[in-house]
Amino acid sequence: MRFAHVVLPGGDAPTLVLVDGDGAVPVPSLLPDGPRTLEQLIAGGDDLLAAVRDAAASGAGDRISMDDAAFAPAVLTPPSIMAVGLNYSAHAGELNLKTDDTPTVFTLWPNSLAPHEGTTTWSRSLSEAVDYEAELGVIIGRPARDVAEADALDYVFGYTVVNDITARNVQYSESQWCRAKSFDGFTPVGPYVVTADEVPDPQDLHIWTVLDGHTMQDASTGTMVRSVAKLIAHLSHGITLLPGTLISTGSPGGSGYSRTPQVLMRDRSTVTVGIDGIGELTTHCRVID
Repeated sequence: MRFAHVVLPGGDAPTLVLVDGDGAVPVPSLLPDGPRTLEQLIAGGDDLLAAVRDAAASGAGDRISMDDAAFAPAVLTPPSIMAVGLNYSAHAGELNLKTDDTPTVFTLWPNSLAPHEGTTTWSRSLSEAVDYEAELGVIIGRPARDVAEADALDYVFGYTVVNDITARNVQYSESQWCRAKSFDGFTPVGPYVVTADEVPDPQDLHIWTVLDGHTMQDASTGTMVRSVAKLIAHLSHGITLLPGTLISTGSPGGSGYSRTPQVLMRDRSTVTVGIDGIGELTTHCRVID
């Protein structure tokens, strides 16, 4: 199943919808007291997800067009956003950073979440070196602590697309990466969350970036240094990954900052990051003086 948060015409708050082709069904219309957010759906566990699936299969709910709906971030209130750096050797090498034996882990702040087709704005005084990073996002479905790698994928609710936008000048000037990647609007997520049953192998996905019409990243999640399962096992060691936690699993090679000449996000740029079978996530850029 494929879910999204959208703001419907005349509405002022995001609503969870089940997307099917060009249309969708608001999940609250499928069931009495149906969940209005992805976080509520995940909290209901497997039984609620099965009830939503059965109701949709029966033709219940109010079918709507997506044409007039505006996307909201695919996750609204994740209990944490955990990001993994240097998880593709090509990206680590082009940034002249070392891939260590253990993952480089940092957090992203919730103010940075942004939707598909949103506009991310920053000032020139903040950065003139803002870069894209296409990443596979993993959403945890049930509490996960001390999980074995062999069992790790059983804890995944679904997958989404993340653009881990980064102010490179800030990243290289500070020992922690959180701030460089957490400015307002720097974590677009979505547009969809695809349930785990529709992604048989998260290490066999085509991941890519197009900036202003030019393909900048083109790779496979199979080239990750550490697989999704290995990351979940590592992150859950001594820490409970709560349902709804978003893990951004790292970016492949092809960043704009490392190119000669550099190819960076600029005023009125449009960047689309995508993962085949999951979705295409577009961000519009505005730079202010």
